[in-house]
Amino acid sequence: MVQILVLNPNGSARTTQAMVDIAAAHFADVRGYTQIGAPDIITTQAALQDAARLVPEVAVGSVAGVIVAAFGDPGRADLARRVTVPVVGIGEAAARAAARGGCRFAVATTTPLLKNPVDELMQQHGAEGDYVGSFFTQGDVETLRRDEAALDAALIAACTDAVAQGAARVIIGGGPLAQAAIRIAPMVSVPLIQPLPEACKAIAALVPSAGH
Repeated sequence: MVQILVLNPNGSARTTQAMVDIAAAHFADVRGYTQIGAPDIITTQAALQDAARLVPEVAVGSVAGVIVAAFGDPGRADLARRVTVPVVGIGEAAARAAARGGCRFAVATTTPLLKNPVDELMQQHGAEGDYVGSFFTQGDVETLRRDEAALDAALIAACTDAVAQGAARVIIGGGPLAQAAIRIAPMVSVPLIQPLPEACKAIAALVPSAGH
C-alpha cells in the first residue's frame, strides 16, 4: 500500500485526526503525525520558528509523500531536502490554487501575529494572481477554538472583509481550520480555498498510485 503522511506541526492529536479524515477522501492510505510538545495551534512567529526547526527532524518512515499541515509550511523546504519523496505544504498549495488564472485572492484566518510570514508565503507561491492581503478574526484564538459557532461566525466576517477589498477567492488559512472551512463554504459569497484538500490534490498529482 502506498501511504501518505499528514505531518501536523501543531500539538493537537484531535486536529491531526480531523485532517487525516479529510485526506482519506483523496488517498487509500493516510497516516497522521502530531508534533509532541508543540502548541495546539501555532499563533506566534516564535512558535512557527520552533516548528520550522522540528519538522525536518521528523522520521517520516516509508511513505510516498508528505503533507506539512500547518499554514505557514514550517520546515517544508528543509524536510524536502532531506527525504526523497514529495513534500507539499498546505500554504503553498492553497496559494497556487487561489492565484490560478490571475485571480485576486486573500487569506482569512485566526492568527494576526503571523501576518508577516503568511503574507510572504502567499506572495511567494501566489505570484500568478493578485494577493489582496490577510484578514483576521476578532477575539481570542483559544476561545474561538472552543466555540465552533463563534469560530465560524468570526471566519465568515473575515471573509466578508476580504471580499469587500476585492478578493474573488479566499483561503481559510490553517490546518486546524480545515473542518471550519468546509462548514462555512456555503455561507461565503466567493469560492473558499481549503488548504489541506489543495495539498492533497498536489500530492495526488505527484504520486498517482496513492489515490483510491
